[in-house]
Amino acid sequence: MIIPAIDLIDGQVVRLYQGDYQQKTQFALDPLTQLLSYQEQGAQWLHLVDLDGAKQPLARQTQLLTQLITALDCQVQVGGGVRSEQDLQTLLECGSDRVVIGSLAVKQPQLVGQWLERYGQDAICLALDINIINGVKSLAVSGWQQDAGVALESLMDQFLSRGLKHALVTDISRDGTLKGPNVDLYQQLSQAYPHVCWQGSGGVASLDDIKAMRDSGASGIIVGKALLEQRFNVKEAIQCWPNV
Repeated sequence: MIIPAIDLIDGQVVRLYQGDYQQKTQFALDPLTQLLSYQEQGAQWLHLVDLDGAKQPLARQTQLLTQLITALDCQVQVGGGVRSEQDLQTLLECGSDRVVIGSLAVKQPQLVGQWLERYGQDAICLALDINIINGVKSLAVSGWQQDAGVALESLMDQFLSRGLKHALVTDISRDGTLKGPNVDLYQQLSQAYPHVCWQGSGGVASLDDIKAMRDSGASGIIVGKALLEQRFNVKEAIQCWPNV
């Protein structure tokens, strides 16, 4: 499945390079117009990241998110700075079909595991951002600025018993680089944890990358920068990897 994505700062469509707010590219695009275009081309899911909320939850773009989601007919997953159950509830109240939780899931797995049981496995997607160092999939937190000292496999052991179904994994070294996704990574994860719906993220630059990910065992791929730069469109991507 193709999951088009946009990142938002102060209502503007942007992209960060490897999560760095100092390396920001702003696109002269209206976010709703862009999302509607993705929807009209066949996207069944869209991925929104509130980078203001990620940096400071009190700055969350709640009104904008509500306006965008309300205007769309497809399903939407939203992430950005979930640090409390109130943050989770706020994003659900905005209309999000699924909330993406990153650093908190690594720092407080017991708490997020309780939310999985309370809200249901389809309401939450873990965002697991990793640096691969000597073969170890090491989790990063706090906007990728800190190494959590936890391996991905260790965290998975804690969440599988809570019914984890959705996980988005980003190889940080590929994010925003257009160097191609880490297909081997998603093959390893889908083989090791076949009951998890893995979403790939980072590096997609071409339709060949889409085809490679289609055969990786992942359930979907997040595509952001390549679409914004018009390297291909959503319709073409879905022709390579049809929605199911």
